Amino acid sequence: MCGIFGIYNHPEASNHTYLGLYALQHRGQESAGIASADGKQLHHYRQMGHVSEVFTRDLLKKLAGKSAIGHVRYSTAGSSELKNAQPFMVDYSKGSLAIAHNGNLTNAFLIQSELEADGSIFQSNMDTEVIVHLIARSREKTLVERTIQALKKVEGAYSLLFLTEKEMIAVRDPYGFRPLVLGQLKEAPVIASESCALDLIGAQFIREVEPGELLLFDKEGVASYKPFPQKPLSQCVFEFIYFARPDSFIFNRNVYEVRKSLGIQLAKESPAAVEMVVPIPDSGFPATIGYASEAKIPLEMGMIRNHYVGRTFIEPEQSIRHFGVKIKLNPVKGLMEGKRIVIVDDSIVRGTTSRKIVKMFRGAGAKEVHVRISSPPITYPCFFGIDTPKRSELIASSHSVKETQKYITANSLSYLSIEGLRKCVKKEAENFCYACFTGDYSVPFPPEVCSE
Repeated sequence: MCGIFGIYNHPEASNHTYLGLYALQHRGQESAGIASADGKQLHHYRQMGHVSEVFTRDLLKKLAGKSAIGHVRYSTAGSSELKNAQPFMVDYSKGSLAIAHNGNLTNAFLIQSELEADGSIFQSNMDTEVIVHLIARSREKTLVERTIQALKKVEGAYSLLFLTEKEMIAVRDPYGFRPLVLGQLKEAPVIASESCALDLIGAQFIREVEPGELLLFDKEGVASYKPFPQKPLSQCVFEFIYFARPDSFIFNRNVYEVRKSLGIQLAKESPAAVEMVVPIPDSGFPATIGYASEAKIPLEMGMIRNHYVGRTFIEPEQSIRHFGVKIKLNPVKGLMEGKRIVIVDDSIVRGTTSRKIVKMFRGAGAKEVHVRISSPPITYPCFFGIDTPKRSELIASSHSVKETQKYITANSLSYLSIEGLRKCVKKEAENFCYACFTGDYSVPFPPEVCSE
């Protein structure tokens, strides 16, 4: 997942990057960082925690300059610790370079092994550092040429931002796995993972960065390059299902509208004889609205989310049943006493949270609890920037729908079909990656990796 943001040639570059990262906080909560450029040198700060925890007004003042890039991290490749926080910054023979990466490289380990055998020393265990080493070793004259040469050697998913003392580069992989948008704030170009970050700072949405496109921002303006061999589009459909904010515009579609259509299609495929529809906050809301409108069943806010839960919390010594879920979610008891309800959620991964939620509704007095999921069963792990568990830990990979229903103690369980999902992304259906549902990966993997 991860969120990246960059702005070039604006007097408040670091402040706007801070706000952009705030808007992208949903894409990563482990660490946050900003690198800025003042024309002569880079300034850099990164730390574990949320954006609001990491940065203060005084810290932002120290991140001087008119250009900046930022990153919020959700770990996929590399453990969750400070050395893996981004932007990653190095000094090398050509100057200083900061890099922010959203995605996951599938051949990073192989390249790293070759580089280490040739004498390279790595500071982190992130796949992103591989790109830095390839750029540093390149003999090409310009940063654009060095970046292109490096990226032609890597495979997988990447939306990237690079910052030097005087230039900024944005690039998206040829498959287009992860979103990346271009905006404009007065005369300053802005790059972000999602359009919601542009909205917060008042920037105008221009367009999406095209798959396989590299954009150079320097004193001459903006230059576009398309140096990579064309690949079949493989945009992550799970961005629509869960990751992206519903107020964002990505992959040429409004996220809210797609999620609502998923709920409408789910109601057509899997109706339920119930008295109310209840969303699981917050990602389940748009699909639930669609489901309720299509089914003509009242939608009720039967589950309330605590929005003030921090990154860590202290559990009382006397164990409370379902504590981890209850501190975030709590059912409205009087609302569902003796009622038949259907709850709508975006996905089931391991099944443990769904099981706890169903039991909480039963404990609140619900007579029947039916579960509807606005995505197909997740049966394969993702290798393109989503931290899904090993296949053996995905409940749908080893359990039938009936078995999963029994495990989560629901009266019934239905998922959205693959065909239904494809209908909701309409004519662009062939442009998406469905590998987590089908195992059909755009970039091949060794069979033993996929079966873990």
